[in-house]
Amino acid sequence: MATRPSLFTRGLSSLSQSTDPKSPSVSSPAEQRDDAKRNLFKTMRPLPTQHYWNVWFDRPSKDQKPDDTNYHSSLEQLGTQIESVQDFWRYDNNTPVDQIKMRESLYLFKSGFKPIWEDRRNILGGSWTFRMPKSSGPDFWTRIQLMAIGETLQEALAEGDQICGVGLSVRFNSHLISIWHRDSSKQASIDGILEAVLKELPEELRPKPDNYFYKKHSDHAGFKAPPELQAVIDSQKRAQAAADAKNANVTVTSAE
Repeated sequence: MATRPSLFTRGLSSLSQSTDPKSPSVSSPAEQRDDAKRNLFKTMRPLPTQHYWNVWFDRPSKDQKPDDTNYHSSLEQLGTQIESVQDFWRYDNNTPVDQIKMRESLYLFKSGFKPIWEDRRNILGGSWTFRMPKSSGPDFWTRIQLMAIGETLQEALAEGDQICGVGLSVRFNSHLISIWHRDSSKQASIDGILEAVLKELPEELRPKPDNYFYKKHSDHAGFKAPPELQAVIDSQKRAQAAADAKNANVTVTSAE
């Protein structure tokens, strides 16, 4: 199994222990680790992230259907904003991913974005989804989040595009981990995200080709754009159709 990513602590003082026999000693290795972690956070200066991030949790009701237009009502923003690397590790270390129940979802999104397909900032976008076994899902999830807050995913995008956030959804025997971006018309972004993920992950965590796929938000069965934004979707589809027709024409001409 892949090792969990960790913070570099080189150069920081370790937990000191008194040699005085009358001094109380730490009773267990677990308590030693907890004390060391607390001391680590006290010694480190905050390392700010380039963007602010929010954590969202989605717990659908039992009678809620996948195409229910009110599904966003089950979304809840958790905790405070993540503004530094230390904030991220506090959140990640205290979020038991293995206890998230079937069909529940966890999201880490930039401030100002909501993990909703029809959100004004997401509506023209899409996402890569990776299906991971539950045994390796939490490790994969942590690494994808680090790629998001560390701007590795943003650097993989075409100019003018933007990463919205990442999500984890629990299914029967797997974790579905997604990466959302704003502009699904940019093929360079779609290719760049996948290339970055496969390059950054250790070999034992790289998913097989049949375990990941890309999809525009507007192609989901439950997608329903607000009337005032439907015109934007239609315009993008017309532009995409025109581009596809042009490319096909160029291919035919070259073949001739």
